[in-house]
Amino acid sequence: MQFHNFTKVTEIVLLGFQNLQSLHFLFFLLLLIIFCVTICGNLLIILVVSYSRSLHSPMYFFLTQLSFIDLLLSTTIVPNMLHVVLYEGSSVSFIGCLTQFYFFSGCEALECLLLTVMSYDRYQAICNPLHYTSVMDLTFCLRAVLMCWVMIFATLLMIYLTLSHLDFCGPNIIDHFFCDLEPLLELSCSDTFIMKLETLFLVIVLAICPVTVIIVSYVYIIITILKIPSVTGRQKTFSTCSSHLAVVSMYYGSLISMYVFPRQQNAKSLLSLFYTVITPLLNPMIYSLSNRDIKQALRKLLNNLSAMFHINWLLRLSSLPIKGTM
Repeated sequence: MQFHNFTKVTEIVLLGFQNLQSLHFLFFLLLLIIFCVTICGNLLIILVVSYSRSLHSPMYFFLTQLSFIDLLLSTTIVPNMLHVVLYEGSSVSFIGCLTQFYFFSGCEALECLLLTVMSYDRYQAICNPLHYTSVMDLTFCLRAVLMCWVMIFATLLMIYLTLSHLDFCGPNIIDHFFCDLEPLLELSCSDTFIMKLETLFLVIVLAICPVTVIIVSYVYIIITILKIPSVTGRQKTFSTCSSHLAVVSMYYGSLISMYVFPRQQNAKSLLSLFYTVITPLLNPMIYSLSNRDIKQALRKLLNNLSAMFHINWLLRLSSLPIKGTM
């Protein structure tokens, strides 16, 4: 592997949000609060699902994987963005910029694949309920998640090998708050045709194909739901996939708006902010607020923790020496 091509540009300047002016500190506080809530919310989802045996099912197993990906995405983007917002711009090493891009692109592609697997899970649960437990067993779930990670590793390796043969000789300024592929390629003074072809291929494999599978799955799901005679039965069945459908619509809607339709840089920054910061915040809220099982498991966990704290407090109180005793 040749690394000498990376030495011409050693530092990248991220301009971030240049129009904030005196509001940059308030925006920093808002982002910091969102980041803390995102970390706590996704960690809580993982904790609740892991703690409650009633949630040990494929749907909630995939939900914990989604929460883990959201955690990884948030910790990849937000800490550096906080520095960019606070100081109205920031510089990062070129290797650090590439590393952030690798993790970011890996998280985005992983979420696309995982949402596809989750749609297949909902398809099996609604359209093929009698064989659901035999099809969506633990082995299948583990293999599906492992296959997603292997595909992402192969994808990042392909991108890394191609980027390692590009020359980056300036300028070194990116009008964005994180290192994305398009602004990175604009800094290259080499021919990026092969890189763009690879990107198109990966978009087809990791974005267009997954969204096609999701659409087909929900077409069958809707057809099956419409065949249910009672309105109550249709509503109850649809509620099992409404959270996933909301997350899919929100996630792919922002991605399509960002990368398909040409927009000005300010609009791109806002859309990027939505799917890198807001989506990881909303995902655990959508799944927890609209899911009765998760709310019951969370309530049970909090009650158990409260009881444990109360018992420990009583034990400490009983161990205190009583005045007047020898």
